[in-house]
Amino acid sequence: MKEAATKIETIKAKYKHLAPFLNERANRMWCATEALALGHGGVTLVHKATGVTRKTIHKGLKELALEKPIEADRIRRKGGGRKKSIEKDPSLLQDLTEIVEPVTRGDPENPLCWSSKSTLKLTEELRKGGHQVTQPTVYKLLKKQGYSLKANKKTKEGKSDHPDRDAQFQFINQKAKEFVNKGNPVLSVDTKKKENVGNFKNNGKEWMPKGEWTQVNTHDFPDKALGKAAPYGIYDTTRNEGWVSIGISHDTAEFAVNSIRTWWNNMGKPLYENCREIMITADCGGSNNYKGRLWKFELQKLADELGKSITVCHFPPGTSKWNKIEHRLFSYISQNWRGKPLVNLQTIVELIGNTTTKTGLKVQTSIDTNNYQTGIKITDEQFMSINIEPSLFQGSWNYTIHPHPIL
Repeated sequence: MKEAATKIETIKAKYKHLAPFLNERANRMWCATEALALGHGGVTLVHKATGVTRKTIHKGLKELALEKPIEADRIRRKGGGRKKSIEKDPSLLQDLTEIVEPVTRGDPENPLCWSSKSTLKLTEELRKGGHQVTQPTVYKLLKKQGYSLKANKKTKEGKSDHPDRDAQFQFINQKAKEFVNKGNPVLSVDTKKKENVGNFKNNGKEWMPKGEWTQVNTHDFPDKALGKAAPYGIYDTTRNEGWVSIGISHDTAEFAVNSIRTWWNNMGKPLYENCREIMITADCGGSNNYKGRLWKFELQKLADELGKSITVCHFPPGTSKWNKIEHRLFSYISQNWRGKPLVNLQTIVELIGNTTTKTGLKVQTSIDTNNYQTGIKITDEQFMSINIEPSLFQGSWNYTIHPHPIL
C-alpha cells in the first residue's frame, strides 16, 4: 500500500508540472506511457494520480499499440471528436432559418442581419420541432449565419406604420412557402441605386502596394457620354441565384418587366419551364410601384408570353430594406466593387458577374441597351384589359395576373 501511495504521489508531482503544457493528445499519450511503464495496475495508479479517466488512458494505450499511429501534427484521429450539431441533425440549420426568416431585420447595404427573437425562444421552438439542441448551440449557429443581437433604436420607417404591416410580412412568407412547395419560383426584385459610369470615386477600400492608389476624378459630375447605369436585379430566393440587367436608359416599369423577362430566358426557363406560376416580391415604389398601371400592364404582356400566372406581393411602404434582394444580392455586389471605379459598362458587368459568397451565390448579368421612354400612360381601356385577380387580403399589395385565354 505504501509503495502504491508513493507511486501515486510521484506521478501526481510530475503531472502537476507537465499538465499546463500538454494538449489533449499529449495528455492521454503521457498518461498511457506512464501506465505502460508501471505494468499491471498502472492505469488505476495514473487515474488516481492525475484524475484522467481510465477510458482516456486506455485510448492512449491503443494509440501506442497502433502500427500506424496518428500523425505527429494531429491531436485526434481524422474524423475524431464530437460531431457538429448540423452534422448529427442535417435539418437543424434549415429549420432555424425558417423560424428566424419571417421576422428577420437588416440593413440593405450590409449582409449582417439580426433577429428579434431571443436564443431562448428559438431553442424552445426548435425543441418543439423535435430537435435536441441547446441555447449555446443556437447562438453559435446564428453567429455563423451572420446574425447578431441589436438593441432597439428609434427610427422612422416611412410616412406611417400601416396597421397591416406585420400581417403582410406573414402573408408574404406563407405565400412564398406555398410556391416553393409546388416547385414554383419565388423572385425578389428591385432596382439598385444608379451609378455614375466613369473614372469616379467608389466608396470602400482594397489592398494595394504601399504608396500606390487608384487616381479618380476630383468631382463626381456625371459624364454625359457614359451616363449612368441602373442595375435591376432578380434574385431567386430558393436557389440563391441572381440576375442583374444593367439599364442605360430610364428606370421604368417597362425596363423592370423586361429585366424579369431576360431572367426567364437566360436562367429561369431551363429550371422552371414546367411551372404554372411565378411569385414576385417587390417594393411599393419605384419602377415596380404597386399603384403603377404600366407595371401591371407590362406584367400582363409577360404572363401572356410565358403562359403562366404571375403573383406579386409588395412590401408595405417604408420597409423596402427587408426585401431579400437587398441583403442577399445587392449588398454583396457593393462589397465586390468597393474601391473600384466603374469606368465603363464592361467593368460593371465583370464585377457583378464575379460576385460570389461562401453560401454559393451565383450571379449573371447583361446590358439592356433598349431606350425606355418615361411618361407612358395606360388608358382606362388598356388597364381594364388586365386579367388581374386581387387577393382577399390587401388586394392592392397582393394580386395575381393571369394570362389571357388563348382563343
